[in-house]
Amino acid sequence: MGNLTCRVTVAICAMLLMGSIVPSQAGETPAPEGARVYFISPSDGETVKGEVHVRFGLSGIGVAPAGVDKAGTGHHHLLIDTDLPEGAALDEPIPSDAQHRHFGGGQTEAKIALPPGIHHLQLLLGDHNHIPHMPPVYSERISITVE
Repeated sequence: MGNLTCRVTVAICAMLLMGSIVPSQAGETPAPEGARVYFISPSDGETVKGEVHVRFGLSGIGVAPAGVDKAGTGHHHLLIDTDLPEGAALDEPIPSDAQHRHFGGGQTEAKIALPPGIHHLQLLLGDHNHIPHMPPVYSERISITVE
């Protein structure tokens, strides 16, 4: 029985090294108690013309670029016209696409172009690997109108 356990352990280690099995990264980065993220601008219900100047606010947590593993920090992700990840998706890196804008350089503001119409924005902090903290740190969802 011991020999079988050893062979299984060696096989699992080999699969991990080859990338066949990826260990879960869920909850590896704790959020500081009371950490929050919010919009400084724009305000909920605001109408903007042209590019949207988005300013991110933080409280109880610091900013560090992606790839920098420093306790009590994270970096911003702006969710545009999409919902927060739920369940198992919170254990995975936040997608990087038109609806999930990454600010992995540690940016705290940005100008973004959005088509005219109503848009819903929300901030979600990610750790050094773009994975939400445990518990997730996210803002209220706001609505803006772009003219």
